[in-house]
Amino acid sequence: MRMRRKPWARPELAACPFFIDHPLENRGNWHACFPRRQPIHLELGCGKGHFMAGLAAKHPEINYMAVDIKSEVLAVGRRLIAAAYEEEGREVDNLLLMSQDIARIEQMMAPEDMMDRIYINFCNPWPKPAHWKRRLTHPRQLQQYKTFLRAGGELHFKTDDLQLYRATQGYLQESGFSITYQTEDLHRSGYESNVQTEHERMFAAQGIPIKFLIARYGKSMNE
Repeated sequence: MRMRRKPWARPELAACPFFIDHPLENRGNWHACFPRRQPIHLELGCGKGHFMAGLAAKHPEINYMAVDIKSEVLAVGRRLIAAAYEEEGREVDNLLLMSQDIARIEQMMAPEDMMDRIYINFCNPWPKPAHWKRRLTHPRQLQQYKTFLRAGGELHFKTDDLQLYRATQGYLQESGFSITYQTEDLHRSGYESNVQTEHERMFAAQGIPIKFLIARYGKSMNE
């Protein structure tokens, strides 16, 4: 469903200290954009920010970047995230929001911007074969992520779509990733570190099992 235009979105984001209006200008310099140099985790397609709101405020030892293409959803996310930090009694100092076309993520990320983890939650499954190259987990996209995901870094992927999930398993293996954890029913798997997204709650309420995997890129520096 397309979100209605929100006239307040752009002004509110412009006044937000953790919104980056021109992310391409920080290419190669993202670590310096945070007050503390520590691992960075990147969410691609953050939507309304439910996942980041449930995660970032509780983990001050990690820096987070959250990307989506729509300013309207980022503005909603800004409110949710600010409320989550307020509940924790903290300022938002380890998270940055920004708008960018993920298909062109290399325009804002350079090899110097080493990420420790990438999250992809409930992306468009693009079910028609002619559109598979648009999937955020397609090998064409994975090649881009590999330029800024450190050796031994992880990709965490969640979806309701079984066909996309199984295709993604193949995409990852063919692209130099090793799947270290996988389940086709996350909520019954016993996995304890899950942070639910808005779409996840919706699909689970419909009785649709959530598919989840963790994949590691290459080998870590210690292997």
